[in-house]
Amino acid sequence: MQFTKNTSSGKASITGIVIKSTLGLIVVIGIVFFINSLDFPAPKKEIEKIIPNENFKIVK
Repeated sequence: MQFTKNTSSGKASITGIVIKSTLGLIVVIGIVFFINSLDFPAPKKEIEKIIPNENFKIVK
């Protein structure tokens, strides 16, 4: 009994790579648009704290 190795042509592997990379790119772009559409909570007012100058100490 003799074993034969069936190899695919070079064109099929190139088209497979192109199809897989295109699908991967579409998935990544879809994930980016989905995350961008989410509305994360944010503070309604700016947090501002005034620090007086007299509390600072100079250390040499």
